[in-house]
Amino acid sequence: MLQAVGLALGGRAGARLSGRLACSVSRSTLIRLIRAAPDPASETPLVLGVDDFALRKGHVYGTVLVDIETRRPVDMLPERSAESFRAWLDAHPGVEIICRDRGGCYAEGAAQGAPLATQVADRWHLWHNLAEAVERAVARHRSCLQEPPPQPGPGPPAEETAPAPEAGLAARTRARQAEVHAALARGLTITEISRTLRLERKTVRRYATAATADQLIGGTRLTRPGLLGPHQAYLRQRWDEGIRSTERLHQELHTRGYRGSPRTLRRLTAQLRHDTAVPAPPPAPAARKVASWILTPPGKLTDDDSATLAQITARCQELNTTRALVRQFADMLCHLHGEHLENWATQAENSATRTYAPSLLDRSAPRSQAGEVTRGDISHARAAVRWLSVWQQRPAPPMGQRMHYRCRPMWSTTRRRPSPSMPKWIRPHSAGFL
Repeated sequence: MLQAVGLALGGRAGARLSGRLACSVSRSTLIRLIRAAPDPASETPLVLGVDDFALRKGHVYGTVLVDIETRRPVDMLPERSAESFRAWLDAHPGVEIICRDRGGCYAEGAAQGAPLATQVADRWHLWHNLAEAVERAVARHRSCLQEPPPQPGPGPPAEETAPAPEAGLAARTRARQAEVHAALARGLTITEISRTLRLERKTVRRYATAATADQLIGGTRLTRPGLLGPHQAYLRQRWDEGIRSTERLHQELHTRGYRGSPRTLRRLTAQLRHDTAVPAPPPAPAARKVASWILTPPGKLTDDDSATLAQITARCQELNTTRALVRQFADMLCHLHGEHLENWATQAENSATRTYAPSLLDRSAPRSQAGEVTRGDISHARAAVRWLSVWQQRPAPPMGQRMHYRCRPMWSTTRRRPSPSMPKWIRPHSAGFL
C-alpha cells in the first residue's frame, strides 16, 4: 500500500497521507520504496515522441520519451544526446514514427538507431522557429514601424482663406489692447487709463508695451521694451529661419548693438522654444508586438491592431510579403498541405524571412565533406505538415513539466534545489507516476 501511495503522490504528499492512514512513514521511506519497485513491463510504441526537459535549467537536461498513441511516458534518459537516444532505440526495436523537435542530436540518434522510422518534425517547433524568424525580420525593418510625421500640404490661396472667428479670452484681450492704445493716442497716462478701464497699472503697461494683440494672445511677448525691444523683430525672423542657438543669436545681436547679457536672451529663446515646440509623435510599437500581430489570425486582432498592422505593411513591402508567407504557412499546418512546403520555402528564401527558410531546409541535415548542408530536414517538416494531427499534439514537453512538479515534493524545504539524496533522474515506474 505504501508503495502505491508513493507512486501516486510522491514523497512529501505521500508522507502526509500515510499519517492519515495510521501508518505514518517519512518521505525518504516512500522514495526508497519507489526506487526499489521493478520497472513496469511496457511494449515498444509504434509512434514515439521525444523531447528534452530541464533538470537544472541552462545546465543539465534529460530526455523524456512518450507513447503518442496512449499519451503516456515510456522512459526517461539521464542526458540529452544522440548516443543515449540511439542506444535506447537499439534496445527497443519496432518504432515506426518518431515525433521530435528540430534539434540535431535527436535527428542524428533517430537516423542511427531507427533508420527505417519516419521522422516527423514537431509542428509546434516549426511554428516557434517561424515566430523567431518573423521577429528578427520585423526588427530589421524597425524604421518602418514609426509612423512618419504628417507632411504640410499646400494651403488654399490667401483670398480664399477665411480667418477663424475669435471668442472668449482672445477676443477680450484684443479689445482691451485696442482700448489701451486708443487711450494712449488721446494722450492719457498709464494711471489715468488704469482708473478709467479699472485695470491694474501693470496690466495696462503690459497692453501698452505689446505692439500687437498677437503678442498677448498666443506668442512670446516682452513685458517691457528693455534691451531686447529694438531687436525683437529680428529675433523672430532668425528664429523662423531655424536659428535656435542662443550663443549664435547673441553674437549676431552684439554686432547689431545689443549690450545685454546672454542670460536675458536665453529667457526669451526659452519662451520661443516653448511656444514653437512640435508635439512628439507617438512611439512606434515594439518589434515583438508587431510580430505577434503578424502571427495572430486576422479575425482575432482588435480593430486598432489591424489598422496599425495594415499601415505598417503598407509602408514596408518586405513585411507585407512576410505577413502573406505566414498566412500561407498557417494554412498548410491547418489543412495538412505538406506538398506545398518546398515551394513555400523557396519563396521564403527570397523574402524577409530568409533566415527561417535555411533552418527549415537545413537544420539537422547531414553535411558533406566540404561542410555544405543538404536539404535533409525538408522531408521531416513536410511530414509534420502532412501527417494527421493526432500525432502532433506535442505531449512530450508537458510530460517534462509534470515530471518537474512530481519531483518537487521530494525536494528539500527550500524547494529550490534537489536534496542530496535525490537522484539526478528518476524513471517512471508506472503510468500513474507522472
